[in-house]
Amino acid sequence: MPVTTTRIREISLVCVPTLDQDRAIEFYEALGFEKRTDTPFGGEYRWVEVYPPSGTTGIALAPPAPGGGEITPTQTGITLTTDDIDATHAQFKALGVDVDPEVARMGDPVPPMFWFRDPTGHTLMVVEQP
Repeated sequence: MPVTTTRIREISLVCVPTLDQDRAIEFYEALGFEKRTDTPFGGEYRWVEVYPPSGTTGIALAPPAPGGGEITPTQTGITLTTDDIDATHAQFKALGVDVDPEVARMGDPVPPMFWFRDPTGHTLMVVEQP
């Protein structure tokens, strides 16, 4: 395939399916995220977006597709950054978040990191980038 110039400028959202949007909003707000969008659509659905306070890429807490009532927890591939991995890990633990028991330290060039699960069971990662 020939190389072409893209009109894509950035990643703006990643979608994470959730059955209980209100519970997911509460969870992410407890972690310091901001709810920037909460709009009804399609009759019974809501489009919800949460963002880290200084972030431009958000997480859409999407309802399941019509007729698809079950959601299987997944490894999302979403990576969040912090300037203090130990303080963030301790904060998440204190909030009762399902986090890994310890921060993983693999050595350079891999940053210290840990994984956590949201209320649906989806896994996200936090890495330290001072």
